[in-house]
Amino acid sequence: MMALVLIALIAGAASALMFASIISGALISLVLACLASLPLMLVTLGWGPLCGAIGGLAAMLGVGAVLGLPLALGYGLAVALPAWWLGHLAMLGRPSQDGSAMTAAVTPAAPPQVEWYPLGRLLLWIAALATLTTTASLLSLGTDASAIIETLHRGFARVMSMMSESVVTENDPRVSLMVTVTPVLLATAHMTTLSLNLWLAAKVAAVSGRLQRPWPDLSTAALPPMTLVVLCLSLAFSFTGGMTGILAVVIATVLMMAYALIGLAVLHTITRDLNNRTFWLATAYAIILMFSVGLVLLTALGLADAVFGFRERFLRNRPPPLPTP
Repeated sequence: MMALVLIALIAGAASALMFASIISGALISLVLACLASLPLMLVTLGWGPLCGAIGGLAAMLGVGAVLGLPLALGYGLAVALPAWWLGHLAMLGRPSQDGSAMTAAVTPAAPPQVEWYPLGRLLLWIAALATLTTTASLLSLGTDASAIIETLHRGFARVMSMMSESVVTENDPRVSLMVTVTPVLLATAHMTTLSLNLWLAAKVAAVSGRLQRPWPDLSTAALPPMTLVVLCLSLAFSFTGGMTGILAVVIATVLMMAYALIGLAVLHTITRDLNNRTFWLATAYAIILMFSVGLVLLTALGLADAVFGFRERFLRNRPPPLPTP
């Protein structure tokens, strides 16, 4: 138990220091702050949710003691809670009734097969937590839509004035554009950060031998059908004003990012039979990272798969594998 607490405290200290590095103003601190949930996710995956909870609570107390209560609450909401909950969900499993019955009929002494938490539902939880943290970030600027927009206008006008060494008014079209895209950028950043941290934590745990579950086949990830309905509704409500419109934009953005990740799964599936698969995948990743249109096409691929079932058709038409001697 003492070893577990020590590991949790080390992970919490590392996470708190990475989060607090943002006050230094250095460029590398942005990267460290984005990876602040990684240590907590790692101990939750490798040593259990109790270890992650202890580390998160200790980190919150440390941040509160040094930076104050508001930042401690922000750390808990944006870093500690998502890290603990996603790590806990990723390790949830239950005996598969069909698999257990089949296994017991063949070999009664064999351990039961485990059905792990579905990847699609885990992706939906990432989207929900990204929505929560993005909404909280916006509400920290004001209690209603007009206050949030006014604060963003003042902030971007001040920043652009400092960068251009000339006075930029709040009515400048560039300021209005930045205010408009801010909810989209925040939601995209939170969704990407949570997904990347969970993948990195699982990879580190798997390499170190601490991941107590087999590595999932990421190409099989699929969102529930109702996700497409929620996306359509959020897109419709995004044209309304006030907090409803802002919240709808955030939800639509995180769900679009979720379908972009599904698009990656589709891409990995339909390229399985290509001779130069590594080259084509590397080219696709380079286009996605360098050009925003690549992300749009990836999202379209994920949406098309949800409607037309590209992966099911591809796998259905593949020839069966050759028998092993």
